[in-house]
Amino acid sequence: MHKIQINGRNMSYLDVGDGPVVLFGHSYLWDSAMWKPQIDALSKQYRCIVPDLWAHGQSDAAPDSTTTLIDYANDVLSLMDSLDVEQFALVGLSVGGMWGTELVLKAPTRVNALVLMDTFVGYEPEVAKAKYVAMFDTIEQLEMVPPPMIDAITPLFFANDAEQENPELVAGFKEMLSALSGEKAKAIVQVGRMVFDRRDTFDDIEKLTLPTLIVVGAEDKPRPPLESMLLHDAIDGSEFVLIPKAGHISNLEQPELVNAALTRFLAKTLA
Repeated sequence: MHKIQINGRNMSYLDVGDGPVVLFGHSYLWDSAMWKPQIDALSKQYRCIVPDLWAHGQSDAAPDSTTTLIDYANDVLSLMDSLDVEQFALVGLSVGGMWGTELVLKAPTRVNALVLMDTFVGYEPEVAKAKYVAMFDTIEQLEMVPPPMIDAITPLFFANDAEQENPELVAGFKEMLSALSGEKAKAIVQVGRMVFDRRDTFDDIEKLTLPTLIVVGAEDKPRPPLESMLLHDAIDGSEFVLIPKAGHISNLEQPELVNAALTRFLAKTLA
């Protein structure tokens, strides 16, 4: 892991491999390690840069100046500037796709290919948002994630039979949630509010004229395939891949299928 100071806070990031640059954005409540199967496969021919979202992994809590996903996109651009990376492909899953879209809209000449995975860039539906806000209020008050909430959150991230098919993956996620406490828990909540109170960029995505691949797990609960189909319909020339037997963290539940889709798309767009 490397660290860089941005707006007075340390952002941690991976920088692995050589070649055309691919920037990755991970899901909320995960970190850069989430992309290990993809980095192992792609770093043989690409330079993979993977920041930890603020308050995740080894990154500090968000700077006071970072209050929206637009601000975070600016923070990531600062990272790329510091690394002297002018052009790159962007692969974002969940919130990684949300801030990734903001980054493309802000700096369209710098991103030469976009992969949106298990994500949506419209408003968060009000019913879902109210549920998440109530969870955030509880975590903030208790400075921890109570066990019943861990049991409620965990199934949202995985395919229906994940406990049987990927028991270690599910157990590791539960362990991470159980370990959240104190200021770290409150910092995670702060970023969560930023994610679920995001602006609606759906009307702007017609401006996305770069090669775009949309990937979604067939059993994704928080970001169901219908949302990805809406993105596919709205982005001219985009490609769409449905990953069977995968939930929200499709890249870890079906890494071979996701790696094949990414390898094919990047070989074509970064040639």
